Amino acid sequence: MLHSSPLITTLAVALGLALALGFLAERIKLPALVGYLLAGILISPSTPGFVADIEIARQLAEIGIMLLMFGVGLHLSLEELLAVRKIALPGAVLQIAITTSLSTSIAIAWGWELGNAMVFGLTLSVASTVVLLKALETRSILDSVNGRIAVGWIVVEDITMVLVLVFLPPLAGWLDGDGTNNQGLELGWTLGITLTKVTVFAALMLIVGRRFFPWLLWQVADTGSRELFTLCVVAAAVSIAYGATTLFGVSFALGAFFAGMVLRESELSHRAAAESLPLRDAFAVLFFVSVGVLFDPIILIEQPLKVLTVVAIIIIGKPLAAATLILAFRYPLNTAFTISAGLAQIGEFSFILAGLGVSLGLLTMEGQSLILAGAITSIALNPMVFKAIKPLQRWLRSRSVLARVLEKPSDPLAELPMSTEQKYLSKQVVLVGYGRIGRRIGKILTERRIPYVVAEQNRELVEALRKQGIPAVSGDASDSAVLIQAHIARAKILMITIPDTFNARQMIKTARTLNPKIETVIRAYSEEETILLEQEGAGKIFLGENELATSMALHVLEQLGKGKH
Repeated sequence: MLHSSPLITTLAVALGLALALGFLAERIKLPALVGYLLAGILISPSTPGFVADIEIARQLAEIGIMLLMFGVGLHLSLEELLAVRKIALPGAVLQIAITTSLSTSIAIAWGWELGNAMVFGLTLSVASTVVLLKALETRSILDSVNGRIAVGWIVVEDITMVLVLVFLPPLAGWLDGDGTNNQGLELGWTLGITLTKVTVFAALMLIVGRRFFPWLLWQVADTGSRELFTLCVVAAAVSIAYGATTLFGVSFALGAFFAGMVLRESELSHRAAAESLPLRDAFAVLFFVSVGVLFDPIILIEQPLKVLTVVAIIIIGKPLAAATLILAFRYPLNTAFTISAGLAQIGEFSFILAGLGVSLGLLTMEGQSLILAGAITSIALNPMVFKAIKPLQRWLRSRSVLARVLEKPSDPLAELPMSTEQKYLSKQVVLVGYGRIGRRIGKILTERRIPYVVAEQNRELVEALRKQGIPAVSGDASDSAVLIQAHIARAKILMITIPDTFNARQMIKTARTLNPKIETVIRAYSEEETILLEQEGAGKIFLGENELATSMALHVLEQLGKGKH
């Protein structure tokens, strides 16, 4: 009976092991993904004991890829991407180019063919969206400026890899050095056909799909059946992906990506994401387990130097390239370190691209094993990379000369213009953060004609504020230089709206050192943060849940009071 039901056997063993090892990984403060990958290794042909059905594992991985890419498309926010486009778009593209060039050069030095080396380089250049989002959420910085830049950066990486997945198959013959195929006009013809198919599919999805599928969601939602709604979302993802492959020769991954994008246009997109999340999570686990099945641990013994080189590229080379680019765009050290730490790993797109490379003959099994070894190691080390941010920042800032060079003090946005009116330089409000809360506060202060200066890390936002006549300085307000430029020494109130308790405490300390009589107003994001800030005498603290409860209770009391009269 064990072998008569290979699908059920594979699912039961894979999910059971993934649960046990994922739980163990979380308990020792590692990402659960490490546990899923290890579960795959344990049921692979390379290890003793039970061996999963490889063909079934591959098909489950395909479904996992479809649902993963569907989720990426469903969460792709063009508005958020456009808000950080000036750094995320050029930064991500240049970082991919630098990392790919570095990795390709090293692989060629190992004696690999050009096509093999290029695919290898591309797989090391893109980080895991799943790991990055989890890291940002764990540290409560997903909605911060650094978090938004990191998400925009990873979205650009994802879109770039989608394009790579589209054009790699027609370029396979040229990349593997086959002189008889895809040369000259034939290569151009093949690329032209591929581009035409993709364009027709994309146009069909964006013109017809954007209207039909959101309409369909509404019709199904109108029935009131939760299971039908979930079925509609999943059926749309899988059927579009299958149709894209069958009719247009487009990969399952690209088809599912567009399915997510068109469903995002619906007002029910958030519900669609929530309803499909359990199924997407389950198959995502199976995807990572399937990836582990393909890993051959013997590579760690036979090629330890190559494995170390791959890991070094991922957690040192790629982050260093990203940090250099971010600092070149005149963003602060904290932004450079946070984004670089988030990118110091590889994941799902690397696995998808490696699998495609193997199927096209552009990547050897050795290359795939090196990529998997690098992924497992980098994902496991990523929490430690994030923990190193604060000590590294303190060390650099203790070396003031080096810190000044890296922080680009000559940046015109890092200090208020000489023409700034005097009313903004004395008894003003210093507003740290100009996100959703900061914007509303700023609007009220402007309406009441209360002068204020904004301290904000998003350079594009600072430029826009200055064009509106609002004084603003660019930089991380936990750095005393930024608050000094906002004239904190003569300010009346410091308002902190950013979701970062550690840095908020540093801002308060700096402000009170320079201005002992200053009042501080802080937005907290949890009861724990509120207690911590109160213990340090942080001034007036507002917690969203408390303020909402108070406002609702006052409204009820007012209504009851009116009723008595």
